[in-house]
Amino acid sequence: MSDNQWNEPSKKDEPMQSGWEREAIEKLAFAAVDEQRRGRRWGIFFKSLMAVYLLVILGFAVYPSLKQSMSSDSSEGHTAVINISGVISEGSEANANSIIKALRNAVKNEETKGIILHLNSPGGSPVQSSYIFNEIRKLKSEHPDMPIYGVASDICASGCYFIAAAADKIYVNPSSLVGSIGVIMDGFGFVDTMKKLGVERRLVTAGAHKALLDPFSPSNADEKQYMDALLAEVHQQFIDAVKTGRGERLTINEDTFSGLVWTGEGAKKLGLVDDYGSDDSVATDIIGAKKRVNFTVQERLIDRLAGKIGAVFAHTLKSMNSQLMLK
Repeated sequence: MSDNQWNEPSKKDEPMQSGWEREAIEKLAFAAVDEQRRGRRWGIFFKSLMAVYLLVILGFAVYPSLKQSMSSDSSEGHTAVINISGVISEGSEANANSIIKALRNAVKNEETKGIILHLNSPGGSPVQSSYIFNEIRKLKSEHPDMPIYGVASDICASGCYFIAAAADKIYVNPSSLVGSIGVIMDGFGFVDTMKKLGVERRLVTAGAHKALLDPFSPSNADEKQYMDALLAEVHQQFIDAVKTGRGERLTINEDTFSGLVWTGEGAKKLGLVDDYGSDDSVATDIIGAKKRVNFTVQERLIDRLAGKIGAVFAHTLKSMNSQLMLK
């Protein structure tokens, strides 16, 4: 037998070898197809999960406005509720811009039969409180048939009572804390502490009173007298607002404007409030529209995130600036 005959493959082995290769290729192809299908299924699953997540976030964002819109379609009308909670300041949720916007939206809504200011605040900025007080008075003069009531829960003190005084009537719980008609400015003095520590204060100013009430400098009698007069002026503005809002209902004695607080029961005796009541009782029995719609301006999620990002960015810039100045 020649060498060529030994090297040539047997014709009988060819079909067997071809069949085995074909089967292996088919298995690999089917495995690849199955893997692609599984990948597509997982991709669809995660995309669907992300879509549901985004829809939930969107739902939370638009729910207050949607609820308000749906409720306003009722022919029976509703009582508008505006929350004034926490410290009243420009940077908080209880700020003049938001509350004034809520008041205007409530008055503009044709289904609003009356407005309840839900009050639960220890006070805050006299400026922000004054803005809201004046807006309520303005709306009452423009819409005399629209009742605006204040309903206090735990506390309605200082700037919060400043706002409440503009309402037609104020309702409280007998245990509510009401009043604190006064103005405060506090601080600290570290002069003696610095002496004990051997620290020398080096202060440079342009303007005789630029370092007014500086806690590291000795107390100045003239500056204290000036600040007393300034606080007295703001206090008198507060007193005038309360007298304007409460009128003859108010009993004035030496304690009325002293900064004291009273329970709802004591405040009623002094004419600081009118009666006992809650949001539900005032809406149902006084306004006559049991359905309540919350008109409190809700901060949008995107605005909240933008605010936090902006705060972080500002802090970073401040830190960079400080580092540059120290070099």
